Amino acid sequence: MEYVILKNPVADWLVALFVVVAVAAGLDAVKSILARRLAALAARTEAKWDDIAVAALRSTKLLVLIAVGLYAGASFLALSDKAQLFIGRIAITAVLFQVAIWGDHALRTWLKAKRAEGSIDPDRITSSAAITFLVRVLLWAVVALMVLDNLGVNITTLVASLGIGGIAIALAVQSILGDLFASLSIVLDKPFVVGDFIIVGTMLGTVEKIGLKTTRVRSLSGEQIVFSNNDLLTSRVQNLRRMESRRVVFQLAVSHLTPAPVLRELPEMIEQIVCAQPQVRFDRAHLSSIAAPSFNYETVYYVDNTDYAVYMTTQQEIYLAILDGLEQRGVALAIPVQTVKLAREEPEAAPLTPVRDATPADSRAA
Repeated sequence: MEYVILKNPVADWLVALFVVVAVAAGLDAVKSILARRLAALAARTEAKWDDIAVAALRSTKLLVLIAVGLYAGASFLALSDKAQLFIGRIAITAVLFQVAIWGDHALRTWLKAKRAEGSIDPDRITSSAAITFLVRVLLWAVVALMVLDNLGVNITTLVASLGIGGIAIALAVQSILGDLFASLSIVLDKPFVVGDFIIVGTMLGTVEKIGLKTTRVRSLSGEQIVFSNNDLLTSRVQNLRRMESRRVVFQLAVSHLTPAPVLRELPEMIEQIVCAQPQVRFDRAHLSSIAAPSFNYETVYYVDNTDYAVYMTTQQEIYLAILDGLEQRGVALAIPVQTVKLAREEPEAAPLTPVRDATPADSRAA
């Protein structure tokens, strides 16, 4: 025990070895306990974050734990500054690589969970896979730069070169990058999914594919409309598939010859007709305006079904029932009438012929 090895007694070496084993074994035991408890929690919940945490935790490498243990054990030895610096750099490098491994496994587990969902379409899976790959590349690039800096390599010039090159590349492909990040926003925020019926400006149709750069929509007339993802997100998108109910407003104009008692009955008649329809909520019916040659009514109701065919069938039944009710009450619909009065033109008077007076000469001749 009194032997000295590299300026440290054998007893100190044994203590350092014990610390290395204890730290590595203790960290490994903590990892196993946490992994088991998180796995039990994940089995009882439908959330994905706990599955991702379990996968990341189980990817912890034993060599990394040993490196941390070596760093802890070295503190019990009298080592040179260079040796201490070397061991510290090895431990930090190991921890950095372990962080990258955790992030890599978390991303791959998230993508695997997405693929396991049967409701997710293949296009969204492709977009998610591409975005996951880019994030993993960025993660490993950042960790690699940090490792080089930890090992004493001057990365200032490298980072500056990468920054200038990155700016040049970003300016060259800024439209592509904009569409790529827009695709990421669509995947994460989900303003619409494949199969949704959307309206963008004056164009409307069913979403067929969400790609990395474009989204393709099949219009009602049959042609395919291709939207840039970036342009699509900067526009106002109406998602009709997520409509919970449909608000319907219609006008009814009856003849100005309709008597006042009948006019009072019409709102109640319309209410009864609307309430008799299934999946319909009546809101109001009022005489909204008086404008020659008609009395105008406005009716509002809600259809608690987003199917367009159901809406059209309901509207048709309401209109037909209203026509029957008006016929029973002898009320006619207002027909736009325009009265044109024609003025008869008087014939122009004939011009008067001037009569000459008899001159003295004529008188003498007579």
